[in-house]
Amino acid sequence: MNPLVSICIPTYNGEKYIAEAMASALSQTYKNVEIIVSDDASKDNTLKIIESFNEKTNIPIHIFHHQPSGIGANWNHCVKQANGKYIKFLFQDDILLPTCIEKMVKLAVTNTNVGLVYCKREIIFDRPKNEYTGWIEYYENLHQNWGSLSISEGVKKGTEYLKDKNLLDFPKNKIGEPTAVFLNKKVFNKVGYFSLKLEQALDIEYWYRLMPYFNVGFLDEELIKFRLHNQQASQINKNRKIKDKKLLPKIFLKTIFKYLHKEQKKKLIIDIYHNTHYYNYFKRVKNKIKRLYIKNK
Repeated sequence: MNPLVSICIPTYNGEKYIAEAMASALSQTYKNVEIIVSDDASKDNTLKIIESFNEKTNIPIHIFHHQPSGIGANWNHCVKQANGKYIKFLFQDDILLPTCIEKMVKLAVTNTNVGLVYCKREIIFDRPKNEYTGWIEYYENLHQNWGSLSISEGVKKGTEYLKDKNLLDFPKNKIGEPTAVFLNKKVFNKVGYFSLKLEQALDIEYWYRLMPYFNVGFLDEELIKFRLHNQQASQINKNRKIKDKKLLPKIFLKTIFKYLHKEQKKKLIIDIYHNTHYYNYFKRVKNKIKRLYIKNK
């Protein structure tokens, strides 16, 4: 069984690293693939570089032009053009190791309800590593931040992940970036596409949104290389994170609240209502009841 896998590459001005990304896609040991590029009106040589690979391979390379309307819109456009049963994201700065897709397919087909497979990743630094010590401390080994969930290679129910006592604790994304994830395309029919409202947390919101309905597979192996840019710590991204931080809990309240550990439910409610008149009102009522209880004891 060798189902078609669509390697989805959303692009925008990626000429610096896109050749490395393309070469890694074409060097996969798993050969039943196609490459889907969705480009957000790049102004550099990104598309020329991608087109040059047509002369080097028989693997289909399809390029689609997309009118820029946000990160999520480009990701979604890329998926919608795909013909494969499975979606393997590859971002323009990242790299797939040669056996990545082969191993992800092997795990995905072991269970008909696997919607997502993820793996560990190696980090590539664009500047000296010692400049990223804070990032490394918190984000290098994401899967080690699970709490009650016993993480081991294989497949688990998505609801087991959602019940983890550390699920929404920092860092919230314990799965990884899209390049580290492999998706069954049927998940998009079931739960829809990536959010157009979120700017930084749209990946983790999606991973958790599909978990009530699908199983999740984990490969305890570095199968991709994620390139870390200094820009990821920029003020622009900090502002985006602030916006997402306010919106994400409200989305989780609607989509996964009932599946959460009781402590995570409490934290989510506090995140949503803290410093609002609702939260302050209930806090005053609670304190008043407590004082009356002490007085009448």
